[in-house]
Amino acid sequence: YTRTNGPFQGSIPVCGDLGDQQAATVGQTCFSPGEAKNTYGTGCFMILNTGTEIVHSQNGLLTTVCYQFGDQPTVYALEGSIAMAGATVQWLRDNLDLIDDAAETETLAGSVEDSGGCYFVPAFSGLFAPYWRSDARGVIVGLTRYINRAHIVRATLESICYQTREVLDAMNADSGVPLRQLKVDGGATVNDFLMQLQADILGAEVIRPVVAETTSLGAAYAAGLAVGFWPDLDSLRANWQVDTTWQAIIADDEREAGYAGWKKAVTRTFDWIE
Repeated sequence: YTRTNGPFQGSIPVCGDLGDQQAATVGQTCFSPGEAKNTYGTGCFMILNTGTEIVHSQNGLLTTVCYQFGDQPTVYALEGSIAMAGATVQWLRDNLDLIDDAAETETLAGSVEDSGGCYFVPAFSGLFAPYWRSDARGVIVGLTRYINRAHIVRATLESICYQTREVLDAMNADSGVPLRQLKVDGGATVNDFLMQLQADILGAEVIRPVVAETTSLGAAYAAGLAVGFWPDLDSLRANWQVDTTWQAIIADDEREAGYAGWKKAVTRTFDWIE
């Protein structure tokens, strides 16, 4: 595009220009139609590569440009945005004082067998994909005297996974191809318990790469392609390395029963703002 100014006057070419989630998609080498990644940050952002075809979602997703390399055809994607993911854990820490540090959630959530029938839908500022309900507000439902701090923490982690499941279902419906693998990145992926929960709730393989900061990696990949440091997409695929994978270990009926409870809980968030 240009070269740098200032102390590096004209010396360094600027060769990559990618949006945040698009860069993460490139960093995860999701170059084939049907490949998807999910970034776990303050919110969650899932992108599914749809190839050179523009797919208009019928299920509450956004259609976006994914990337374009040089004079090659533009590649498009479907995107699902979730407002509250890591921010929900921050809320437990900063507003409720249930935890001192986000890292505690892994041990606490693992100390109970399940969430005790409790669901937490963190619709603090409404619901994003696939509902787009600005009238929704957060709820914790299914409370009994049995519920303790660990159950609420586990329900918080489950909320991240259930919201991801809803976006994934929308992508499957739009694309017509069930997703069997989900590449994950972002700060929350250091939580191994959360990643196992995600595999269980999705019923799909979850894959964490060696380099979890895939946004920066994707920008570097794009710039490297532009100057010939990387010769082609296959060289990027070869550079991408798996750190850990998780497979679903719960039965289908248990997965679907839990998801049905989540869907019921979501309906309780509607119409709070007139």
